[in-house]
Amino acid sequence: MSLRLPLVALALMALAPAMPALAQHAHDTHAPAAVTIGNIEIKDAFTRATLPNAPVAGGFMTLTNKGSEDDRLVSVETPIARQGQIHEMAMEGDVMKMRQLSDGLLIPAGESVALAPGSYHLMFMGLTGSVAEGDAVPVTLTFEKAGTITIDLPAGGSAAAAPAHGEGH
Repeated sequence: MSLRLPLVALALMALAPAMPALAQHAHDTHAPAAVTIGNIEIKDAFTRATLPNAPVAGGFMTLTNKGSEDDRLVSVETPIARQGQIHEMAMEGDVMKMRQLSDGLLIPAGESVALAPGSYHLMFMGLTGSVAEGDAVPVTLTFEKAGTITIDLPAGGSAAAAPAHGEGH
């Protein structure tokens, strides 16, 4: 028993030089800074890690239209999936239903729309591989007026409800 404590102390001392690097890695997976295309600001973007062989994944973010005209998110693409779709989840009676928004997602002038688990979200169908926590998933968003932009969605844990934030975020 008395030998275990010194061994634990030695192991911790051996890891000490690596601690700043390990801590830095945790900060590297936080949500990217807000980006803007046209009048649309995109912030708090993230996805979730998937289980091996999962057929789908989701994408989440907040879209803010800082302009005086409505805009619309009309398509989404990612190299990690055969197809990207824009979805909504809504209660119909006592049943939560998910459906594709074939006309895209309206972003009203001067308003924000949250794409979040259990609400509006991006759906990546036919995954070509797994998404691991810490991955950066490139996603191309096309807006009716603002144009097209590719952003990276950092992958949080498989049950993440929001993007991971480093200190000071």
